[in-house]
Amino acid sequence: MSTALSPIEKVKRESKGLRGTIVESLRDEITGAIAEDDQAVIKFHGMYQQDDRDVREERASKKLDRLHSFMIRLRLPGGFLTSDQWIATHDIAGENSTGVIKITTRQTLQLHGLIKSKIKPTIKAFNEAKLDSIATCGDINRNVVCSAHPKQSSIHEEVFGYSEKISELLMPKTRAYYEIWLDEEKIKERTEEDPLYEDRYLPRKFKIAIAIPPNNDVDVFANDIGLIAIIENEKLIGFNLAVGGGLSATHGNTETYPRLASVIGFVAGEKNILKTIYEVLTIQRDFGNRSDRKLARLKYTLDKYGVEWFKEELEKRIGFKLVEAKSYQFSDRKDFYGWHKNHQGLWYYTVFTENGRVLDSEKVKLKSGLLEVAKTNKANFRFTCNQNVIVADIQEKDKASIQRILEAHSIVNHTESATSIRKNSMACVAFNTCPLALAEGQRYLPSLISKIEPLMQRHQLESEEIVIRMTGCPNGCARPYVAEIGFVGTAYGKYNLHVGGDRQGQRLNKLFKESLDEVSILNELDQLFSDYKTKRNTKETLGDFAYRNYFN
Repeated sequence: MSTALSPIEKVKRESKGLRGTIVESLRDEITGAIAEDDQAVIKFHGMYQQDDRDVREERASKKLDRLHSFMIRLRLPGGFLTSDQWIATHDIAGENSTGVIKITTRQTLQLHGLIKSKIKPTIKAFNEAKLDSIATCGDINRNVVCSAHPKQSSIHEEVFGYSEKISELLMPKTRAYYEIWLDEEKIKERTEEDPLYEDRYLPRKFKIAIAIPPNNDVDVFANDIGLIAIIENEKLIGFNLAVGGGLSATHGNTETYPRLASVIGFVAGEKNILKTIYEVLTIQRDFGNRSDRKLARLKYTLDKYGVEWFKEELEKRIGFKLVEAKSYQFSDRKDFYGWHKNHQGLWYYTVFTENGRVLDSEKVKLKSGLLEVAKTNKANFRFTCNQNVIVADIQEKDKASIQRILEAHSIVNHTESATSIRKNSMACVAFNTCPLALAEGQRYLPSLISKIEPLMQRHQLESEEIVIRMTGCPNGCARPYVAEIGFVGTAYGKYNLHVGGDRQGQRLNKLFKESLDEVSILNELDQLFSDYKTKRNTKETLGDFAYRNYFN
């Protein structure tokens, strides 16, 4: 294996604390793009440079530059937003982006279509709303996710609090974001000392999730660090620690693969919990692969050196032994649609938000309705890792007025009329903005679901809550490898079909058929549903049936 550093490592080291030449790039009015090295650096500020791939060939034929724009992603630990912040995001989206508010698979919001001159005004406007996009992209710890719905436990707020504590702990120390975008005066020329990230940062992105059993709504094992809350007698006693999860892969490269995190122990006490998380990152910083970015996630470090080695190295760095993992059980992996009440008597309405796209359509005025809810100042907003929005924290006396708004904008009907299979589906952005996409994702899956629904009805399976995920490439952003049915794009209009993941997100699925077009997909699913209907065991989920029937 080559020990030469990948080019991005040089860019990070020479970025002057993530400053690069971003300021100079922004001044360049000749192009809508920024300098190549800055395209890597700007990710650490929460942005990706993109272009409209729908018009790429046409513009190239006319010898025009690509139609460049930027995506910006907010840092929202645990996926929480106040009503005032929702209003601000709504207004910023309308003024500076495509207008669509996108709920991501990591429980935050992102806006697409910002042109270069709009980036700084956008970040300033977010800052006025006490929001930022620091460290939501790049080779760094990204948005920390947490079980979304407060009905899940009376200590939800305590568990949720860890998402903010972890996010703050793992923030980069550089003031580059504030200097470049918010005009903070630079005090000194040398870059800031950063004991965690140094000048190298991490070899690749890093993801952390916190789950509250029995619901694995965050797909906790798909993360570099998974924290499983252990609750006894209505008290949080600590977390089981899982490490080494990650779903990205590369077609044709057998060295890359999805992997679920390994549970290596239990940690109690806030100080020890935070120390343990911090040192997991230092191990990855020091031992992660910096020569091949495709092999740079923590999962490959863990598999290269071994789980026992990793545990011993971690215990050496934290100064204490991990306790044996506590027992827990996951029974579900879902969002709680409609109205639910928590232990404090507050009400929550989970809105079905197909593929996380908040916009108005002929059928449902989702964006307008949520804005009207926000303007009442009687609700907060929480986002789920399944790309839905929860109208949250509503007093009993205000529930009826919020219900009327939701009904008036067809949001209740939209949520209640959606089939189980549609509610349990999810797709990545893919075309037209993702540069890695090989096939469609969010633009195609809704229509495919419309063709799968009649198959479900034909086989009398419409009440089954089957988990379906689709991505436009093998990188796994919508977590297709932990779905009961996963579609992974291989070329435009073609998808690998994966089946056999379990309902709880604790088993990877397997490749079933390769490079299928729509007709072939529907034929395969028709046969799968027929087999499932006639051969399944009592209460057996489709994922468990497929795994048993096709792979054992």
